[in-house]
Amino acid sequence: MLDAPRVIIQVQSIYIESQSIPEEERYVFAYTITIRNLGRFNVQLLRRYWLITNSNGHRTEVLGEGVVGEQPLIPPGGEFHYTSGAVLETPMGTMEGHYEMIDHEGEIFRVAIPVFRLALPTLIN
Repeated sequence: MLDAPRVIIQVQSIYIESQSIPEEERYVFAYTITIRNLGRFNVQLLRRYWLITNSNGHRTEVLGEGVVGEQPLIPPGGEFHYTSGAVLETPMGTMEGHYEMIDHEGEIFRVAIPVFRLALPTLIN
């Protein structure tokens, strides 16, 4: 395909101290994702896959339709932002995964979500 979709993912994560209870091994994080369509045609996000790993090595997989209840259509040059969250049993962990998207010709393709860290600010160097 000459005009393969060009989609870029950016992530920012923060620790939510007000919702966390460290003495009960509950650490709450929020992350904001920006999905940018650098291609020449619309793309639509259909599904997501996450692999969440805490610092003890425990892994959780999450699969689902869309993101935050939506299956956004992203026009050329456009972007979609959303914020979601994760709860870990440890003060640090990682998330990574992919989105399944569909292009203007009905072809399904995957966009990798690069690994990012969830960590208390005092643990980040």
